[in-house]
Amino acid sequence: MQFGKVLGSASATMKHPSLEGWRLLLVRLLMHDGQAADGDPVLVIDKHGAATGSKVLLTSDGQSARELLEDDRTPVRWTVMGICDE
Repeated sequence: MQFGKVLGSASATMKHPSLEGWRLLLVRLLMHDGQAADGDPVLVIDKHGAATGSKVLLTSDGQSARELLEDDRTPVRWTVMGICDE
């Protein structure tokens, strides 16, 4: 699990069928201090309704993503587990 900050939403004219109906977000991963950036932004799926600027808890567990999307061939790696209170 890792914390991240939502930079904004993403859209795609073509995407994997497993992503139909899912919200895509661009998220900057955060270091343990919760402020400093940790690498490049990642594309995540969100079912919780996180807004731009929200701090979110992420997981990169591929098995949980496959179960969530009910698709063993989904390319999804990152998913939002929850939105953090400030």
